[in-house]
Amino acid sequence: MDKIQQQLLEQVAGIHEVPEGAYSLRINGNLYGKNSSEHIDIVKKEDKPGIDIYIKAGTKNESVHIPVILSQTGLRELVYNDFHIGEDCDVTIVAGCGIHNGGSETSEHSGVHSFYVAKNAKVKYIEKHYGQGDGNGKNIMNPQTHVELSEGAKMEMETAQIKGVDSTKRITTAVVMKNATLTVREKLMTHGEQYAETEFEVDLCGDGSGTHIISRSVAKDSSKQKFISRIKGNSKCNGHTECDAIIMDDATVAAIPEILAVHPEASLIHEAAIGKIAGEQLVKLMTLGLTEKEAEEEIVNGFLR
Repeated sequence: MDKIQQQLLEQVAGIHEVPEGAYSLRINGNLYGKNSSEHIDIVKKEDKPGIDIYIKAGTKNESVHIPVILSQTGLRELVYNDFHIGEDCDVTIVAGCGIHNGGSETSEHSGVHSFYVAKNAKVKYIEKHYGQGDGNGKNIMNPQTHVELSEGAKMEMETAQIKGVDSTKRITTAVVMKNATLTVREKLMTHGEQYAETEFEVDLCGDGSGTHIISRSVAKDSSKQKFISRIKGNSKCNGHTECDAIIMDDATVAAIPEILAVHPEASLIHEAAIGKIAGEQLVKLMTLGLTEKEAEEEIVNGFLR
């Protein structure tokens, strides 16, 4: 790996080099390296780009890294990754994509991730998207995530896109069974002419099932954002969706939460709030010696923390 690729790897996966344990690292459209461990098996797909990850039942306190790096301008790819998590697991999966585009062509990475989480398993999934480059080419990322949670399973998703992605459409669908829970925490910032759309659709299909979807976003300059969230309560369940956005300059933000109860004991809540930075917050920080721009940055960083 060169220095640019190492920098991208640090941004999206928090590591400086090829990690130990189970991993799959994809660079510029090719599998750069992969490694299985005693309890986690990573298999390259034969029919299309991507991998299958098999985590054995009972695996605890282990992680797998599957970052993607693009540093070649004009490269476009679609990758399929399937995760099969056995019963009673407790694991962390670190994904993400970093693009450095130094040319004039569009670079794009789109991934389709499917999670099949067995009974009573726990999964923490971390996905970061990051873009940079000194050319005029666009950086595009369109991730799709599908989750199936069996009885008693729990999945926590942390997704972040803070810089450098010109266009993205993020789609997440989930089916949540009895006593299972899906929690999603999204952080998103757009600037310039960027466009970002996120869409969640969750079916709560078993008694005691639940979901919590929390989105925090900041829209600057002339960027545009759209947040769509649909929760369907098919059973005695609990669902909550929340979108909070800070809007600045000439940006546009749309929040479209939707809840549908088809069971008398479904309890569903949606919240959405869009607004500018409060003047008193700026004044308070500026009295401590910060400029207005520094105060804005401090508030935005705290909001997305």
